[in-house]
Amino acid sequence: MLFVSTRGQVGKVSSAHAIKEGLAGDGGLFVPQTLPYLSLETILGMHALSYEQCAAKILGYFLTDYSTEELAECTGAAYSSEKFGADPAPLRKVGENCDVLELWHGPTMAFKDIALQILPHLMTKAQEKTGSDFRIVILAATSGDTGKAALEGFADVPGTEIIVFYPEDGVSQVQKLQMVTQTGKNTKVFGIRGNFDDAQRGVKEIFGDAALETELKECGWVFSSANSINWGRLAPQITYYFKAYSDAVAEERIRPGEKIIFSVPTGNFGDILAGYYARKMGLPVKRFICASNSNNVLTDFINTGIYDKNRVLNKTVSPSMDILVSSNLERLLFDLTENDAGQVAEWMKQLNTVGKYQVPKDVAERVRDLFFAAWIDERETVDTIGRVHNDFEYLIDPHTAVAWRAAEKYRLLSSDDSYIVVLSTASPYKFCKTVLEGIGKAEGLNENNPFDAAHRLAEETETSVPPQVTALETMPILHKDVIAAEEMAQHIKKTLGIAQ
Repeated sequence: MLFVSTRGQVGKVSSAHAIKEGLAGDGGLFVPQTLPYLSLETILGMHALSYEQCAAKILGYFLTDYSTEELAECTGAAYSSEKFGADPAPLRKVGENCDVLELWHGPTMAFKDIALQILPHLMTKAQEKTGSDFRIVILAATSGDTGKAALEGFADVPGTEIIVFYPEDGVSQVQKLQMVTQTGKNTKVFGIRGNFDDAQRGVKEIFGDAALETELKECGWVFSSANSINWGRLAPQITYYFKAYSDAVAEERIRPGEKIIFSVPTGNFGDILAGYYARKMGLPVKRFICASNSNNVLTDFINTGIYDKNRVLNKTVSPSMDILVSSNLERLLFDLTENDAGQVAEWMKQLNTVGKYQVPKDVAERVRDLFFAAWIDERETVDTIGRVHNDFEYLIDPHTAVAWRAAEKYRLLSSDDSYIVVLSTASPYKFCKTVLEGIGKAEGLNENNPFDAAHRLAEETETSVPPQVTALETMPILHKDVIAAEEMAQHIKKTLGIAQ
């Protein structure tokens, strides 16, 4: 299996090279040259496999320069019961003909753990396979969850430095504390005076800075990414779509071969794109629901064919989706245009220069056939948390609430009663105040104590505060720097000890 760039200006590379580099040299994203196709029998057989076995099987189709033994070693280390409990991605029966796929049982309580616990293992093996003696600088821009998951995965991994940038005022209190208390000799966290798009744009510009690349190489460093622009981050997410389907059949929620719907809270388009790839590989999926918050750039794109980032970025109660530039959409467009790298490169150029582009009618129609798009405002999000708790005695975080409500809108508008799986991407304990507002128990909270909400939520719902949250109460703040986005490169050099 070889990989090509969505912008077509670099040669084909191995999976190890794609994972090590993160971003293609022409600024594009690496994608597999072809996609494997799995029979229904193979898909249904995944229910009998452990999650790590299922992940090794899926990754084996793409990472063909990794041996079966190496992938088993990587998945075994990443998805151990010590890190994820009995099942990294359990399917919970919640509503009528609607289940929830819980993806937040890892160490940082977010779905990013499923990819970022395995990425360091894939990355270090990629270094060995490509014969590189350089140390790797992992750069990550985060809208809330990627940062902590990347820090947790790469902390004290030999031969790496992990540097994370987050919007200083654009994440929840728990998300922020998770990052700024991160230990590890090779970890560094910076708050950005700006939003996630400022941080993500800064990281992409740094990747494209040839002079900086040369300067770092002279000092023994090379850049790579932990964001979903890295194929090694995206590919592991394909696994849970297959596992969820096989589990649903085994539990007699659906018939073998029955087409189902996934509702996905969507910001950077990586999670839902993994599902799209699973569908192309043979998974019986009828449609995807692309669920957005009030930063509804994807909703508008899917409904009109026009991608326009020229709008105000709203600060919402679902901050991991507060994004206006959805990087992974580039991979979808590359596939839907039958790998027209020139056209994709032109659209990305337009996005960078004038902030918008429009795809032709045939591409727009293919997008709408595959994806139903809906956006959910703040009031709807909070109300949905309350309704789901009242109706089913089940707690969901704001991002999951967006996906749940979008699924309800799909049912109302389409009259389609197909089985829906709602992806739950974060623990409700990462957003305690908003969840308490949803269930009507937020009155009188101590705003100066971020842990008051966690203890109140546990008391009101007769659940337990996760140990990851209680540990934060006594952990010291280790990362205090807040910088402007244009200062990112100089602070990277300072962190690596090569600043002038």
